[in-house]
Amino acid sequence: MQIVTDSGVDVILPEQDKAGLNYHVVPLVVTLDRKSYRENIDIQKDEFYSLLIASENMPVTSQPSAGDFAEIYHQLAKTDPDILSIHLSSGLSGTVNAAQAATKMVPEANVTVVDAKTLSAAAGWMVESASRAINAGWSKEKVLDLIEQIKAASYSIYTLNDLKYLIHGGRISHMKGLIASLLHIRPMIGVDKETGKYVQMGQARSFENAVKGIVSLISRQYEPGSELRVQVVHAQNPSGAEMLREQIEKVFKCSWLPVGQLSLVLGAHTGPSMVGVAFAPLSIFADLPQA
Repeated sequence: MQIVTDSGVDVILPEQDKAGLNYHVVPLVVTLDRKSYRENIDIQKDEFYSLLIASENMPVTSQPSAGDFAEIYHQLAKTDPDILSIHLSSGLSGTVNAAQAATKMVPEANVTVVDAKTLSAAAGWMVESASRAINAGWSKEKVLDLIEQIKAASYSIYTLNDLKYLIHGGRISHMKGLIASLLHIRPMIGVDKETGKYVQMGQARSFENAVKGIVSLISRQYEPGSELRVQVVHAQNPSGAEMLREQIEKVFKCSWLPVGQLSLVLGAHTGPSMVGVAFAPLSIFADLPQA
């Protein structure tokens, strides 16, 4: 069985660990100043954020086409027709719909499309775990059950310093976003497990307090000292990411994955200031095969 994902799903691991994983990434597209870029092919993260900061225009993003997915399914089916296609939340992108449409275009492939109902690192854990399980010889049913367990147990929360990108992208109410911007409110944003859409979980008057607020939100779900798998991500805000990591470290017993940059297509909707965290009980990953 082979794995396909998209560039809105972030698998952030040390190179030696990532090298043992086998998955294929279909790029999302970002357009800025009338020029379109395929993520990680035509442009890299640091270059994109430099252009974004310098531009007077807002970026526009688009999912891969059904044809893009059909092409990779067709190529992979030549060696193994069983394909697991794990994608960015359908509540935030049309990528899942494109993947599902592509399955009808490639009858020789046996494609199972999974809607992660989340994004970035939390979705990346599904890809990582599925790849490790497949490498260890797990059945398709067992791999899918593992993905569902991770989906149910994993959470993501984000905050940011500048709301204009979220407002422009339509990911939050324009009026609420405008008022929050005027009042210098920093929202804490999660991803609803049912809809896969952004949901506001709290707010603070400063970025530092919003970071502390994220830790408080985690504490509502897990007792201090709980053993958690944790990964901090950011757009282009490493100092904010380190602040968040330090605050979480004070409260929980963490099994840390590397801090890393999230997909630039996701960052196009949040702006460079965004920081966030994916977390789940460590016990969920207890039986996960190692690299």
